[in-house]
Amino acid sequence: MRSYPDIPSAHHQISLLELLNGTGLNSDDISKYDERFLTNTLQKRMQEIQCTNADEYLDIMKQNTGEAGFFLNLLQIGYTEFFRNSLTFSVMEQIILPSMIQKKKDSKRKEIRIWSAACSGGQEPYSLAMLMEELKNGEAEKFSYRIFATDQNEELVNKASKGHYNENALNNLSLKRVNHWFTKKGDTYTVKQELKNSIDFSVFDLFSGQFSSPPASIFGEFDIIMCANLLFYYKNEYRLAILEKTGNCLANGGYLVTGETERQILLDQNYTESIPKSAIFRKR
Repeated sequence: MRSYPDIPSAHHQISLLELLNGTGLNSDDISKYDERFLTNTLQKRMQEIQCTNADEYLDIMKQNTGEAGFFLNLLQIGYTEFFRNSLTFSVMEQIILPSMIQKKKDSKRKEIRIWSAACSGGQEPYSLAMLMEELKNGEAEKFSYRIFATDQNEELVNKASKGHYNENALNNLSLKRVNHWFTKKGDTYTVKQELKNSIDFSVFDLFSGQFSSPPASIFGEFDIIMCANLLFYYKNEYRLAILEKTGNCLANGGYLVTGETERQILLDQNYTESIPKSAIFRKR
């Protein structure tokens, strides 16, 4: 039977925050995370280095300040996939985007503005760009669009902007899309420049009080904001802060998109789901 190290108690979490602060790292970077996520990450790291309890792990961190930085990096949410929520992207492709494109033809502002607020390795904004380009079908005059892809992790943003992926990362893509939107060199698949042209990658902290939206976007007024698989990592007060910031940046009638497991968070706030189970919301 597989054994697990002790789950750190609230006391140990507080001690950890104090210890990290003593190493020069800001404890605020950890205190905003949901307790379950923080505890699971601690437990996983303790398993990796064969710690039997939290006290032993704290002793290791006191003796090796590099471990504090390593643990902080573990909390950087970097997992994502192309077309991660198939239902969400299907509704976007078949209902939301075609309707939006039609409305743009009759409006003064023709450009569709999208914000991928936690772009991680870039799979999400590239998935969106594929949909937009395929809906244009080579007819540039149909509409224009701009995707602003941000993440607080500079390393992830740099990786995303390069658009290099291994074969396993393309599992959710059809062979047609792989052949059309990527070039292969050795074992690496690289996103074609055509797909990158309408995406602006930049570092942006959703909790920053300095900017309400990515500076590159100049102003908010986003037609779609993707904030998927991010909210459940944080405590409720920080979830609400993200929702307030993104909500204020939505254009009139715009959509906020979350992950499947985060739907209830939006339903408990001032949002209505556009299509049941789609995780695509509008403000009430």
